[in-house]
Amino acid sequence: MRALTPAAAVAVAALVVLAGCSALPAAESQPGQQPTVGEPESAPSDLADPDEDVLGWEGGYWYNESLPVTTGDGLNGTEREMVVNRSMARVERLRGVEFQSPVDVDVVSRETYREEYANAGNTSETLRTFDDAKFEALLLVGEDSDAIDVQRSNRGSNVLGFYSSAADRIVVVSPTETPQIRETTLGHELVHALQFRQLGAGYDTPTRDRANANSGLIEGDARFVDQQYGDRCGAAWDCVTDEGGGGGGGDLHLGVYVMKYFPYSDGPGFVEHVYDGDGDAEDGGWEAVGDLYDAPPASSEQVAQPEKYGEGEPSDPTLRDRSTADWQRVSVDGRAPYGEVGVGGLTAMFAYPAYDDSRDGVVLSPREFLNYEDGEVNAEDPFEYTTTPVEGWDGERLWVYEHEADGDLGYAWRIAWDSPGDAEEFAASYRDLLRYWGGERVRDADGSGEVWRIPEGESQFADAFRVTVDDDRVTIVNAPTVDDLDAVHEPR
Repeated sequence: MRALTPAAAVAVAALVVLAGCSALPAAESQPGQQPTVGEPESAPSDLADPDEDVLGWEGGYWYNESLPVTTGDGLNGTEREMVVNRSMARVERLRGVEFQSPVDVDVVSRETYREEYANAGNTSETLRTFDDAKFEALLLVGEDSDAIDVQRSNRGSNVLGFYSSAADRIVVVSPTETPQIRETTLGHELVHALQFRQLGAGYDTPTRDRANANSGLIEGDARFVDQQYGDRCGAAWDCVTDEGGGGGGGDLHLGVYVMKYFPYSDGPGFVEHVYDGDGDAEDGGWEAVGDLYDAPPASSEQVAQPEKYGEGEPSDPTLRDRSTADWQRVSVDGRAPYGEVGVGGLTAMFAYPAYDDSRDGVVLSPREFLNYEDGEVNAEDPFEYTTTPVEGWDGERLWVYEHEADGDLGYAWRIAWDSPGDAEEFAASYRDLLRYWGGERVRDADGSGEVWRIPEGESQFADAFRVTVDDDRVTIVNAPTVDDLDAVHEPR
């Protein structure tokens, strides 16, 4: 990694500390009924157990009780049970929703997480092919690396915990071999248990943009709660914290990280916008947030710009298949047949050169994509995802192609914008991005667009590109060589 500016370095540190959840939706999880949002009980002065289960009390513990636990030697089974019950009571107190039954919580070491969870699940060769092309289109992961492996490596290094809806279980990653828990991480994952058990959060995620939109609600709600939880720790509440740092370090790919960090950065602001009664939410509060689960945001843009929530689905910039017979479209079972990365992916694409050490220069300076507050990067919301070249996004289709004989990859990518000016803004920054990675323009724009080439050996993204701006649409076609561009997508 290049030596970062102080501001950029702060943002990276914030990422490792804050990224804490991998909620795992399961196809079999069923939406639950919207629970009644209640008023939490105030704990009696003697902390006596209530006659029946109430909000703010769980398993024998009130939300404001102090616990006889020590963390230096890890938490034994009894101590862990006390902490989990009190944390459930605290989440109830903050979120206003009653747990109907206990939640199983396991604590594992970072090494165990990497071995047993970070690489879990089968990955088909078709999915690897599709993701390789998608992340190459974003100029994040080149042909010399496997995009799935890069994503798994990132998860192994920074996840602090996750809730599995399939197993209805929380796993917290301890920074040491002796089991320790950061209570705000536990509280965050307990919110996920409520979401999947009772709020119907088991959404389909056919594209990256849809995943970021859904997670903007899911992670935004959980982060909004754990921020309030953290504010009370050390002030109104005694809290258990681990003795270690945040994530597990390692060789993070920061471009991929910026894309996947979107829900944690912009989701809380989206939820707070609704909670405060801004926009179309009449009354705000937790009932208004609960209503979002019946109508989640349609795109990551609606999360990043909450005032756009409810404006409907993004547009479908149709891109017909105009490939020759030896180039075949690649689609993955269970997913949309095309890619759609949204504002989170596009911002990561333009921001990544600021973290790349292989070349000089940047496309977006840190001041353009980092959120500053009183001269410092905002640790709660470090990234600005509606940067100038991305603002005005209105939908996209990225089609992946594979050559039938030699397995070479290409793609045809059309992005819709709110206006011709937005399209030109994006295209100008995209040309700067090609230049950053060593691109040379080999043919000026004509009726079929302009052609660029990144020579072999110049960077990890050596390929040919055709960029066409047509009113409020930008179309990018990629192929191994200039001669292959028309075979992947014939211009008309």
